[in-house]
Amino acid sequence: MKVRKLAVLCSAAVALFSQAALADINVGISLSSTGPGASLGIPEKNAFAILPTSIAGEKINYIMLDDASDPSIATKNARKLVSEDNVDVLIGSAITPASLAIAEMAVESKTPQIAISPINLPPEKNYWVFRTPQHVNVMASALVEHMKASGVKTLGFIGFSDAYGEDWLVALKPMLEEAGIKLGAVERYARADTSVTGQVLKLVSTRPDAILVVGSGSPAALPQTSLVERGFKGQIYQTHAAANQAFLGVAGKAAEGVVLPVGPVVVVDQIPAEHPSKKAGEAFVKQYEQKYGAGSFSSFAGHAHDAYRLIEAAVPVALKTAKPGTPAFRKALRDAMESNADVVGVHGVFNMTPTDHFGLDQRGRVLVRIENGAYKMLAK
Repeated sequence: MKVRKLAVLCSAAVALFSQAALADINVGISLSSTGPGASLGIPEKNAFAILPTSIAGEKINYIMLDDASDPSIATKNARKLVSEDNVDVLIGSAITPASLAIAEMAVESKTPQIAISPINLPPEKNYWVFRTPQHVNVMASALVEHMKASGVKTLGFIGFSDAYGEDWLVALKPMLEEAGIKLGAVERYARADTSVTGQVLKLVSTRPDAILVVGSGSPAALPQTSLVERGFKGQIYQTHAAANQAFLGVAGKAAEGVVLPVGPVVVVDQIPAEHPSKKAGEAFVKQYEQKYGAGSFSSFAGHAHDAYRLIEAAVPVALKTAKPGTPAFRKALRDAMESNADVVGVHGVFNMTPTDHFGLDQRGRVLVRIENGAYKMLAK
């Protein structure tokens, strides 16, 4: 009799455990922790290590993999996370090509994805994919406004020979035309290149008023240092993907005077007190640097943080419809993220819609100039 009671109790315990496990929300993450994108992926990985592990009373399991900045590995990671780990949402990657690879699996498996690089997708693939970085158009318009106000008439371009470089070029062309700025020489380079001497010589020989470098992390420093070494005296612009210590460390004094757009959290101590991201940004930067050291914070950690905020806002809504670990929950989570309104992140305020899966407006950007190895916010 006692044995039977014990068996019943054990069975009940197993059932309760199974129900609890079913209720866990599994978040599958693929980041570029190694390879050319590591200076972006490492701070993102660090951020997930300090983010909350529960939402609305449900446990959050972060399952994190390294894609080594390789789209083919990112695809394998996403497939494993979906088919073996049964994740409710995919996050990643640090770089555009790897994020695009994950998006293919997100669409195929009907699993919502939060990309932490600003990927562009055709409408039929955009349905399941959301982003935390600012849309290229938001950042490009800030740079073009600065160029026009500064009297720039001709612009040279050197950018990654992949989707990130192409997205910037596509966004810039109509903006430059409207501003009366001529786009001159266009040069490309690969993320893993060790020299851009040929491209830089061509750019400098055309004598543009300014040059835009479209790279990310430490690879963005290669054209920067080469341009300075070749004596270019015009204004050099960079994109928000260069806003980290890896770029500053590699470029060194060659980065002085660079103008770039960044999310407000990068200069959270300089933005106005009334900015909606001020409080959240200050709190997260403090938490991050307490864990990883003073001056260690990177804007890319902020993109990871904001991915959590999007999930945090969507989960309570999705739970009203379905349980985690099911196709119905994944669809409900997607729908809830698409209707997210006024979600305050450290990079701005997110308002997702069926036609906008980026969600950030001009409150998600500020212009800065690099002075003495630090970012100084420019007045509008």
